[in-house]
Amino acid sequence: MGFFIFIVFALFLLMGSFATVQQGTVAVLTIFGKYSRILRPGLNVKIPFIESVFSRISLQNQSVELQFQAVTQDQANVNFKAMLLYSVMNSDEETVKNVAFKFMDYRSFMQTLARSVEGSIRSFVATKRQSEILSLRGEITLAVKDNMDQHLAEWGYHLIDLQVNDVTFDEEVMRSMSKVVAANNMKAAAENEGQALLITKTKAAEAEGNAIRIQAEAEMNAAVLRGQAVARFREEVAKGMSAAAGEMQRSNLDSSFILFSMWTEALKQISENAKGNMMFFDGSVDGMQANLRNLMALNSKTLFDQGDSSGK
Repeated sequence: MGFFIFIVFALFLLMGSFATVQQGTVAVLTIFGKYSRILRPGLNVKIPFIESVFSRISLQNQSVELQFQAVTQDQANVNFKAMLLYSVMNSDEETVKNVAFKFMDYRSFMQTLARSVEGSIRSFVATKRQSEILSLRGEITLAVKDNMDQHLAEWGYHLIDLQVNDVTFDEEVMRSMSKVVAANNMKAAAENEGQALLITKTKAAEAEGNAIRIQAEAEMNAAVLRGQAVARFREEVAKGMSAAAGEMQRSNLDSSFILFSMWTEALKQISENAKGNMMFFDGSVDGMQANLRNLMALNSKTLFDQGDSSGK
């Protein structure tokens, strides 16, 4: 009977002399409650009934999701959802001791970590206005990481990443922000429409001005050409009349015959090209003589001008 008890005691002693530690984990040993040493992953030997495993600490990355509320400078409530990724800084003995003994238990550490992150974000948000929050996710993350890195290092942890996944306001604030966005969009659309109308009107005015200028230039050129044509016509008529008058004088004929012929030719042209149904001419002897005298006077003046011109 005694031998059987000895065998059982030996088995318990043998089993208590070994401890298995999983990969990515370290175990903290204590002797009667005082820190002794660290066990690394694998099969380890310990003093049975004297050394005991105080805690097993994971060296792997760990994550926690946080949800809380903050208040902006202009008293708007902002709801945050954030994901925190952290891990033990390293497997050094001092780091592991900090992780194992800084907090009473893991629950206390998680509560402190969550409240510290919330406090950092709330302190940052309290200095900003609601219109700025949505565009400051990156700045919020950097501010929290800078503030938390030092605290986590004292506890033996390292903050790997902080992601602010969701930022929302109260329903009333969201409705007012939607109205502001809609009003700004309508304002921008009205400004764009006004600019487009201004450009259209400006281009139309420029085109109308160019058309008027081109038409004026064309009319001016046409008037110049018409004037030149009339002057050329008068010049040719004067030359023809002078030549005819000189020829009749050399032939001892009365030059009034030419004038009479021109007068009758003019009447013919008027009657053929006029648009009216009736024309009145003074066909009396006195009227004919008066017209003849006027034509002769015009002819005499033309000859005088040509003679004066040739004398010069």
